[in-house]
Amino acid sequence: MSHHQDMPFDGLPQLTAAQRLESARNFRKRISTRRTIRDFSDQTVDPEVIRECVMAAAQAPSGANMQPWHFEAVSDPGLKRQIRLAAEAEEREFYQGRASDEWLEALAPLGTDQDKPFLETAPWLIVIFEQRHGLDADGNKVRYYYTKESVGLAAGFLIAALHEAGLATLTHTPSPMGFLNRILERPSHEKPFLLLVAGHPVVDATVPAITRKDPDDYLHFRSGKDHS
Repeated sequence: MSHHQDMPFDGLPQLTAAQRLESARNFRKRISTRRTIRDFSDQTVDPEVIRECVMAAAQAPSGANMQPWHFEAVSDPGLKRQIRLAAEAEEREFYQGRASDEWLEALAPLGTDQDKPFLETAPWLIVIFEQRHGLDADGNKVRYYYTKESVGLAAGFLIAALHEAGLATLTHTPSPMGFLNRILERPSHEKPFLLLVAGHPVVDATVPAITRKDPDDYLHFRSGKDHS
């Protein structure tokens, strides 16, 4: 028996074609200034800002609307210290043996290594967990669908929201990340998806000199119309 219900949709602003293009260009310009930061200051960030950004992330589409995510926003110094020590232990294994020479060569231009002081310095660590299934009111297992895709979309929303709020971010994925379940006391059916560092960069922060692909390398219109 279907429980499907509809409701009116009025979520989009009414824009002219010119306004729509201007809005798209303005967002593209703002988001193009986003860069991964590794030199964070200890300047505090209001937890309400983090709450609003996570709530924005939770507006992402998800398979069957299961919303298979959980966010742990961590500012406690003791927990951040534990996370740093555990992450660096995994990173030492990675840089000293797990990673192939090809992988290390690809990382070299970014200047990354096993030391992750930002995990303690930055005011916030946001750990995103992928819920591979849920539980109903009676404790029975409920299957979730397209969980990785759904959580990936939410992570993208979160990064964009934090950038819009004037905060720098760093995506960190030490492997494996099971230590996050232990430290943050999360259940086994949740899998750490991303450790997102958020805060303010130091005044003299630098980033690697990189270039982005040209749109012609990743975008191809197939409408049969001239979009030049």
